[in-house]
Amino acid sequence: MKIVIGQGSCGIASGAKKTEAAFREQVKAAKLKAEIDTTGCVGTCYLEPIVDVYEDDGKMTRYVHVQPEKVGEIIESHIKGGKPVEALTIQPEDSKFIDKQKRVVLRHCGLINPEIIEDYINVGGYEATKKGVTSMKPEEVIEEIKISGLRGRGGAGFPTWFKWNAAKGNAGKNKYIVCNADEGDPGAFMDRSVLEGDPHSVIEGMTIGGYAMGATEGVIYCRAEYPLAIKRLEIAMEQAREKGFLGKNIFGSGYDFDIRIKAGAGAFVCGEETALIASLEGERGMPRLKPPFPAAKGYWQQPTNINNVETFANVAWIINNGGAAFGAMGTEQSKGTKVFALAGKIKKGGLAEVPMGLTLKDVIYGIGGGIKNDKKFKAVQMGGPSGGCIPAQLIDTPVTYEDINKTGAIVGSGGMIVMDEDTCMVDMARYFLDFTKKESCGKCNYCRIGTKRMLEILERITEGKGKDGDIELLEELAGKIKDGAMCGLGQTAPNPVLTTLKYFRNEYEDHIYNHKCTAKSCRALIKFDITDKCVGCTMCSRGCPVDAIQGEVKKKHVIDQEKCIRCGRCQENCRFNAITRE
Repeated sequence: MKIVIGQGSCGIASGAKKTEAAFREQVKAAKLKAEIDTTGCVGTCYLEPIVDVYEDDGKMTRYVHVQPEKVGEIIESHIKGGKPVEALTIQPEDSKFIDKQKRVVLRHCGLINPEIIEDYINVGGYEATKKGVTSMKPEEVIEEIKISGLRGRGGAGFPTWFKWNAAKGNAGKNKYIVCNADEGDPGAFMDRSVLEGDPHSVIEGMTIGGYAMGATEGVIYCRAEYPLAIKRLEIAMEQAREKGFLGKNIFGSGYDFDIRIKAGAGAFVCGEETALIASLEGERGMPRLKPPFPAAKGYWQQPTNINNVETFANVAWIINNGGAAFGAMGTEQSKGTKVFALAGKIKKGGLAEVPMGLTLKDVIYGIGGGIKNDKKFKAVQMGGPSGGCIPAQLIDTPVTYEDINKTGAIVGSGGMIVMDEDTCMVDMARYFLDFTKKESCGKCNYCRIGTKRMLEILERITEGKGKDGDIELLEELAGKIKDGAMCGLGQTAPNPVLTTLKYFRNEYEDHIYNHKCTAKSCRALIKFDITDKCVGCTMCSRGCPVDAIQGEVKKKHVIDQEKCIRCGRCQENCRFNAITRE
């Protein structure tokens, strides 16, 4: 019998390390013959900690929300007695989260131990590398990627084969292939989970890509805030070298290739390829004008190709199964699958990989289970700070590069932040502008100053100090920033504002002209009152951090509006629904 505990960052944050310790202690105390193993995130982050118990015949039982106090029951009933604890197992409704997906990138996540290379080899690992470097010409590898229709999964959606071919066609003393693992979008955690759960698939994709373009060195640019991903990558690379899958004369082909890791400092602008290259070279991460493009002059002025984690994680599958098999999924222009990180006001937060072409509704309701507390769906932010808000009336939009672009948003790296009726769209735009303003490298005036001025206007509006002409000024500034900024960060920074203005203009007008927050969210524009339902239990006054609530026991209380900071704690503490928010 084998006990496998999910230990991606989400599992560890939920207590998986303590759960593992409890299993090891109790298995040892009971002298049971049960192996305890580790895996990455299976994608159902909302169910962590997750424990899979495998019988000797291969049958698997999945337990969810397994905290240390539940371990004893599983040991006694299942490990000792052979009877699964049904009350702790995953429910059919939650199983649909995985069952409705089509997994290519996530095919091994949550199923193998990412720190044991034999686990990866046992599921066909490095067969694609062997096939590519020993029986295919570089041109044939590129042609297979071309047939697949794989587009860059980092945001821009540029054809992968074209970038590889461009780098291959440029002469240079050395050529480099770079993996952009600087995942900086708020609410995005796809790349981190792949690196933590299946690092060898990325190594294999980079090796095949390096062979296709003639690179002998690869670099994984990973943000230092991902220590577990870096640790597992280092283990995976060392094991691959020991097996001869990295280094000199890979599979006896005469091809030499190795990879190193560069830990970045978490600058969002380094998601832009020329800024990333500058950081790799030890310079401040700031973009430069193109052309020349990195395929001609990139890292150390040599031909360089940059793709993100998810793009590389597709490559081995494509080489093993054929480009046509990958291209058969998705749509004519947006082929294959795409991984999305579901976050925000959604019932089932986690990772979902689906064929491109499914609608937003399919993903948010069919896989994500809909909105928390069954509230009304309002919008979804796609593409992070570079993307935009897609409103409820467009929920039937197919998830393709082309269709999402038509809404004013972008697919981006795959973040989906779901919002309900309680979300203020003006405040949401303010949040993303605050992020991009802070992350601006400051190189060009339009981005450095323009985002600051837009943020100042949005802050005034959410504070109830908006004035006539603010909307028009926002639109004017947005247009100038998009036209004048040098790199993608500045050019896309106004998108969250422009899309919320397009679809939720009434909320801006309510803030400015009616001094009202439609979602009852902005503190400066809301007011808490105690109604006649109050029974004088004193819970509200005892929980108020500024002593703004007065009243006697068993008598109606009153809020001093001058003192009230509108934190909402009184409403949270009231058990009689006696406090309103207007």
